[in-house]
Amino acid sequence: MKSAVVVFPGSNREGDVARAIELTSGRKSEMVWHADTSLPKGTDLVVLPGGFSYGDYLRCGAIAARAPIMDAVREHANKGGLVLGICNGFQILCESGLLPGVLARNAKLKFMCREVYLRIERSDTPWSRRYNAGAVIKVPVAHGEGNYLADAETIARLEGEGRVLFRYVSPEGKLDPAWNYNGATNAIAGIMSEKLNVLGLMPHPENHVDPAVGPTDGRGFFESIKAALEAA
Repeated sequence: MKSAVVVFPGSNREGDVARAIELTSGRKSEMVWHADTSLPKGTDLVVLPGGFSYGDYLRCGAIAARAPIMDAVREHANKGGLVLGICNGFQILCESGLLPGVLARNAKLKFMCREVYLRIERSDTPWSRRYNAGAVIKVPVAHGEGNYLADAETIARLEGEGRVLFRYVSPEGKLDPAWNYNGATNAIAGIMSEKLNVLGLMPHPENHVDPAVGPTDGRGFFESIKAALEAA
């Protein structure tokens, strides 16, 4: 499993996700600068980490989506390679056209930093094979623009094709507006591309992988990626 973590000016979670990958796969990630034009040879997984690329000065992810490295990321995705965008990375994936929709300001117009409950909608994807469908995990979020929005046709297509992988739910796994803190449409926390090889999610599973520092609900996420690549 060879992973490349793309670093933009303002990224701040690249170390977290690289450590999560190393803890679960035993392999170190290679950091790739946004101005590079190619990915390391043999890359299996590309990660766009969380943070505030370019300070979110224009629109979250809008400038990063046009960085030189993104052409290589698109090519990797088009060939079926795995691409993961977490938080700001999710925003970049949407701005680059690799995923549909946009991430808008949270419903209460405030930055949100807390733990949330996520329901795993399916277990037959490269991102979720270590979980049971319907399982509920608890992981952190930290964002000001995590409100997923898309037109009705796009939402219907995502739902109909089973491309919603994570939803914000209550601890019991029920859909409830009170637990959908950022107001995302249909409580959507993470979506996949048509081929299921590109995933964007707002929460941070990489921060719940090490039993030495806390909960490990996010560990299965990275173990799923490792298992999928080993089985390929």
